[in-house]
Amino acid sequence: MDLDQFAALRTPEGSAVLAAATEVAGGDPLAAAAALRSRGVPPGLAAAALTQAELRRRAVGKFGPEAAGMFLTRPGLEQATRRVVADRRAARLAAAGVRTLADLGCGLGADALAAARAGIRVYGVEADPVTAALAAANAEAAGLAGMFTVECGDATAFDVTRVDAVFCDPARRRAGTGRRIFDPNAYSPPWDFVTGLAGRVPYPVVKVAPGLDHALIPAGAEAEWVSVDGDLVEAALWCGALAGVPRRATVLRGASPSAHRQRPAGGPAGGPATPGDRPTGAGATGGHQPAVPGDPPERSHQLTGTGEVEAKVGPVRRYLYDPDPAVVRAHLVAELADTLDATLADPSIAYLYADTPQPTPFGRCLEIVDVLPFSLKRLRALLRERRVGRVEILKRGSALVPEQLRRDLRLSGEHPASLVLTRVAGAPTVLIGRPVAGTGTPG
Repeated sequence: MDLDQFAALRTPEGSAVLAAATEVAGGDPLAAAAALRSRGVPPGLAAAALTQAELRRRAVGKFGPEAAGMFLTRPGLEQATRRVVADRRAARLAAAGVRTLADLGCGLGADALAAARAGIRVYGVEADPVTAALAAANAEAAGLAGMFTVECGDATAFDVTRVDAVFCDPARRRAGTGRRIFDPNAYSPPWDFVTGLAGRVPYPVVKVAPGLDHALIPAGAEAEWVSVDGDLVEAALWCGALAGVPRRATVLRGASPSAHRQRPAGGPAGGPATPGDRPTGAGATGGHQPAVPGDPPERSHQLTGTGEVEAKVGPVRRYLYDPDPAVVRAHLVAELADTLDATLADPSIAYLYADTPQPTPFGRCLEIVDVLPFSLKRLRALLRERRVGRVEILKRGSALVPEQLRRDLRLSGEHPASLVLTRVAGAPTVLIGRPVAGTGTPG
C-alpha cells in the first residue's frame, strides 16, 4: 500500500470499501476481489482494502478486538509485539517512573500504544513514510493521538535527552525483500547505536530476536526471554536503571487463542538442540521470582539467575520435564532443575529427569514407561504390541523427522503415547511416556 491508497482508505468512501472488504475477505481472494469490483470499486483500492481486511483478521491473535480498527502492513504485523507482552512492558516502565518515551523505529505502534495506555507520553520515530502514517492513524483510532505522536525520520538523529526512556525494536528484515538479517550491525538502527543507548538515557529497553547470541548482551544488562502459552515470542534487553537480574525467563499463560495448543518439545521448531539450548541456569542466587510490576500473578511466572551455572547430570529417571523455551533460551535450565530436584541425562540436551512429579509453570511433565536405544524395528514392534495408534513426538538432539517417523511406524491401535527422541550419554535413545495429570504447564 502506498500513501495515496492509504489516503483513499481514510475517506468516507474508503471506510465503506473497507467494511465491504471485511465482509467478503477470508475466502477465495479472486472471488472477493471480483465482489468489490462488481460494486464499482477501483482495482487498486479494492486490493488495498482486501489486504487490510486480511491483515486485520490475522492480527486478532496479537492485538485482540483492537485489530479491527488498525492499519497494518505484512512486515509490520510480523514484527509487532503482542498486546499482552507490550502492555506488560509498558507497566514495568510506568512502575519505574518513566513519564516520557522515545520509540525509535516504532513500526505500526504496538509498543507505543501500550505505553500511551499506561500514561506515558510517547514520541515515535519511523523511517518509512507509509508505516509512519499508519502508526499515527492507529494512535488516532485508539483515542491516543494526544499521547503518541509520530514523525517520519532517522531514529539515530532523535534527541534522546528529551525523554526519560527509549524503546527500540530494530528492523531485522531487509526492506523490499523481507529477508531476515543475521548481522546485528545491519539492523536498522544498527546494533552499535542500539547498545549505545544505555549510556545516553536512564531507562533504555531493546527488543531483540529470541535467538540472540548471549555474547552480544551488553555488560550489566538484564536479558529477558518471553513465551506466551508455550510459544517463544521475543527477547528484550533491560538496561541502565531497569536491569534487575542478569537473566530472566518470563512465562505468560492463558494470554492467546493458542493457550490450549500442545507445544512440540525440542528447539524452536521442535528440532534438535542448538547452541541456544545449552542447559545452564541461575544457581543459588536466582529462582522462581514474583512477577514484575504490572504482571497478573496467576498468568505470569518468572525464573531468574545468572545463566552461567551447569545443571547436574545423572541417569534417566521416572519423570521427564520438557522446559519452556523461554527457560531454555535464557540458559536457566539448571535453576529449574534445582526447583524440581532434577538432573540432565545428557549434558547437551535440555530435558530434565526427576523421581517425583510436581507442578511447575516452566515446563511439561511426562511419566517415562520405557527407555530403549533407538531402533525403528524394535520401536514399531513395541508400539504394535501395546496397540498404540496415536503418538505425539517430542525431540531434542535427534536428526529424525517426526512426520517421517510417524509414517514409518505404521501405527494401528486405540491407545495414545508420547515418544521422546533424544540422546542419553551421547547415544540416540527413544523414551516412551505419557503426560502426568495435574503437573506440567498450566494453560
